[in-house]
Amino acid sequence: MLKVSHLVKEYPTAHGQKRVLDDLSFEVSKAEIVGITGKSGAGKTTLLKILRGVESFDSGEIEIDGIKILPDSGKEGEKILRQSTAIHLQRNFGLWSGPAIENIIRRLNFHLVGTEALPLSDHHTYQDLYDEAHSILKMVGLDNKALHSTDQLSGGEKQRLVLARQIAARPKFLLLDEPVTMTGPDTKQEILDVILELKEKLQIPILVVSHLPEVHAYIADRVLFLENGKIAMEGEPVSVLKSFLKEMKPKESLQEVSEFKPCVRAKDVSKRYSLIRVGEVLNIQDLNFDIYEKQITTFVGSSGAGKTTVMKLLEGMVPPTSGAIEILYRAHENSGDGQPADEGKWIDIGAYNENRIYLRSVISIMNQEFSMSVNSTVRDQIRFRLSMKTRYAVDVAKERAAEFGIPSQVLDIIYRLPDMTTEEKDTVMSELGLPEDIFSRLFPVFPSSDVDKYAEPIFKALDLPLEILDQKPDQISGGEHVRAFIALSLVTSPDYLFLDEPFGDLDPVTLRDVTNALKRINKEFGTTIVMVSHHMDFVKEASHRAIWIDNGAIAMDGNPDEVCAALVQKSNAKYLDFDIDKLTQE
Repeated sequence: MLKVSHLVKEYPTAHGQKRVLDDLSFEVSKAEIVGITGKSGAGKTTLLKILRGVESFDSGEIEIDGIKILPDSGKEGEKILRQSTAIHLQRNFGLWSGPAIENIIRRLNFHLVGTEALPLSDHHTYQDLYDEAHSILKMVGLDNKALHSTDQLSGGEKQRLVLARQIAARPKFLLLDEPVTMTGPDTKQEILDVILELKEKLQIPILVVSHLPEVHAYIADRVLFLENGKIAMEGEPVSVLKSFLKEMKPKESLQEVSEFKPCVRAKDVSKRYSLIRVGEVLNIQDLNFDIYEKQITTFVGSSGAGKTTVMKLLEGMVPPTSGAIEILYRAHENSGDGQPADEGKWIDIGAYNENRIYLRSVISIMNQEFSMSVNSTVRDQIRFRLSMKTRYAVDVAKERAAEFGIPSQVLDIIYRLPDMTTEEKDTVMSELGLPEDIFSRLFPVFPSSDVDKYAEPIFKALDLPLEILDQKPDQISGGEHVRAFIALSLVTSPDYLFLDEPFGDLDPVTLRDVTNALKRINKEFGTTIVMVSHHMDFVKEASHRAIWIDNGAIAMDGNPDEVCAALVQKSNAKYLDFDIDKLTQE
């Protein structure tokens, strides 16, 4: 049994102590799934970290099978918690490089040798470890990806592999923080059914933090609703979820688009990925589609179907094996080459050319691993974007690059760096031998005092107070953080906004605010928005059009309600019987 009594946790902030958990008490019996819901920043993840023993607490006690852990229990208390639990943290894959099955073998070997060293294949323990690892992968539907390298797995496949590692830890209590984030409906259903099976097979308490109400309605025996660090309500899942969702604002209308003018066109695009030991893992062949101006278009499909690859092709972050993706570029300022600024030209985003860097200046990207710098204010980060994302800034950078002897092809790569994940950016900078101050050397300084006039219309559309310009990300709420990053992406007035599942772990109340904000941006600024999402309610609410990608091909293209319904039916996603509309009905 797990018993939590009068738990209190505070964090120091620039504005004093912030109480994240406030006199929290509850119990969890054996073979019970307890769902934990609440808005972003309510303390859900903090609670799981405390129960895992990786976060301290200020007062109260935790009791596990009669053993009490207090704030002053020190290393011994941490050891008891860590030996008793296994945890999956949101957006933290924590995987070894190499084949998926080796991640499980390493975790199982920890029980034998005390480290996650990989035993040699001829070691007397290896075959037994391999067989057990393979059976665990089968439980999470990854046995067919056993030999695939972890860096070739989709976000959803990585989620399942992390869950498999937690099973391999043989815990007394399983702590799951957003276990189905970034997974398609079919994978969500598989993982949720695995969790239900684990409750019966392992007979252990399972605590599940999820922002998706339908997840709790499907798997939880009861739900805790956290608000302002306290348990606002506890009990039968649907009743508690209805109470939580009362805070949700009404849907705003989607801008009607009467003209269908292509601004992105994919022509006979192919992209193939293969691995030496397993052969072909993704094969996109002869993909053809247009994206239309001022529309919100969303790609949907199963995990690993090729959605993110298609998005990276559209962003020009990876080149196609064959074919081309062309994007219409209209200079925001006179180009100086005799061509009228409003006429536009089609530019191949997937192949280097002298004009591609200008096209990138009118594209903003938010990927799955988006984050703002914790050390800089929102103002400073917007100022950095404004110093780069204009035609003038590109012209200055070209001149300075020539002076420094930097080839235009390298400058093209440098210009892509802010749109890469932190890991990708660090790798590229290391390979090219670029100094940390490369951006300040190449791009002009944008006056800090001018940020407000660029930020004000965007902040107004996103319902953000201008006061947060001078705050750092850790001083604002989770919902404000997401909208601030959207503002960061939009402050340069891009023609195109590409979003690859950046809202995957937002609570439904905050997601409704962000969804309404995106619709206002689309309506007021005419921004063409292209997204990838696994969240069916979000897709139906936020999109003019949905494109279903299945095994690298277009399975269906059209009305979001119809496309999502077809995908859900094929996925046998029973958990979606509890969709947001049903849960918000009186």
